[in-house]
Amino acid sequence: MRAALEVGLVLVLFGIYKIGRQLVADQVPEAMRHADMVRSVQANLWLPSEAAIQASVHVELLMRAANVYYTSVHFPLMVVFLAWGFLRRTPAEYRWARNLVVIQTGAALAIHVFFPLAPPRMFPEWGFVDTMERYGPSPYEGVSGDVANQFAAMPSLHVGWAVLIAYVVYRTGPRWWAYVAATHALLTAVIVVITANHWWLDGFVGIALLVVAVLVLPSPHAEVADSAPASEPVEEAAAA
Repeated sequence: MRAALEVGLVLVLFGIYKIGRQLVADQVPEAMRHADMVRSVQANLWLPSEAAIQASVHVELLMRAANVYYTSVHFPLMVVFLAWGFLRRTPAEYRWARNLVVIQTGAALAIHVFFPLAPPRMFPEWGFVDTMERYGPSPYEGVSGDVANQFAAMPSLHVGWAVLIAYVVYRTGPRWWAYVAATHALLTAVIVVITANHWWLDGFVGIALLVVAVLVLPSPHAEVADSAPASEPVEEAAAA
């Protein structure tokens, strides 16, 4: 029953998320204008050029592999992560991780709705190459195209979810899994840039939403530590 309720909750939230993303799927002028704004902000912050980075590593085999990773790992890994938390971690740890996902994703959806943003790959005039269109595979074709929204680049949930998984595994899981999760987060951050699917700021905002979620929901371990009785000082005072 508990598992059925969790699956139902996740499906309902996914449905809400899908509907929300589709609300802004056709806001092309706003998305293009916001992209120009983001590019200007990044230039003022002296952030490296994503186009220059993409050009420096533009090898067809690498781009195909990066596209496969981008399209096939992101969502399935989140499903595996939630299943692992439900089956292998304590209920308190699982609820904490699940609620972090809900807060981060809900906040991201709000930004998608109010700030539609076109990804860098849509701007060949700025030096970007749409490697998904040129080499494939693309999540914006076929069945997945019904869910994907090309103008929901801000924030990057690819980066946000990857860092969330790494953080939760670091706090609650085996140490060697934490290294694997951290590697996935770093690899994801690189891939979204070289495939021109996200701007730097997209990833930064995705991580910032996680920080907000963590501040709102302290980890179960922190709560236990805060509520633990301070017995040792009392015993030391009695001994003295």
